[in-house]
Amino acid sequence: MAHWTDSIVGDRMTVDREFNDQVMNSRFNSQEWGLIMTATEFEIENADDPEEARIVADTEKVPQIIPELDNIRSQMGAMGGGGGGDSSSGGGGGIVDSIKGALGMGGGGKKGEQEKLEDAERLTQEYADALQDHLEKKGKWNQVRVSYLE
Repeated sequence: MAHWTDSIVGDRMTVDREFNDQVMNSRFNSQEWGLIMTATEFEIENADDPEEARIVADTEKVPQIIPELDNIRSQMGAMGGGGGGDSSSGGGGGIVDSIKGALGMGGGGKKGEQEKLEDAERLTQEYADALQDHLEKKGKWNQVRVSYLE
């Protein structure tokens, strides 16, 4: 069923640009978001029902990459880079947080990972909703939905 996504590559690029503000206002920076999106697959739930069909984010693989998000932030902190992400939302970042994490004093452990996972799942579904909205506005939604069924 991967072929249905091939027909919306340009639409995804447009939604990516439009969605960038939401990513920048989240706890994730652009590199972290890129990794999350790489681990996310999109499906169309109830594709056979034009009224109920909707794009959903399949985040089954995202928990596997959550620990890597800390590595990305640590590497960026060590390089002196910030990158997006809203440190006030608990995403952390910066050299002090990197040092605390290395010493086992920060990050919140499993609770922190669970919160990151929940935020990633919420944000990827918001992206899926934005993608569907874009396809509907462009008059492509029905064609994409039918293509998914094939």
